Amino acid sequence: MAAPPKKAFPLRLDPGLYAAIERAAASDLRSVNSQVECLLREALAKRGIKLADPVRAKRGRPPKETDDE
Repeated sequence: MAAPPKKAFPLRLDPGLYAAIERAAASDLRSVNSQVECLLREALAKRGIKLADPVRAKRGRPPKETDDE
């Protein structure tokens, strides 16, 4: 089953806030986009808003097809 596509939207941020997120992302070895998503999930969890676990993209090669059929 393929993961549903992510929702894309423009986000305007104060340059200082963006720089801080960028530094945090680099120290966590994440992209800025992934860091923002992580921070939003943490903030929602603090408020008691439960979310389903994110659907992770499968990594690596797909399994080889066999001719057994």
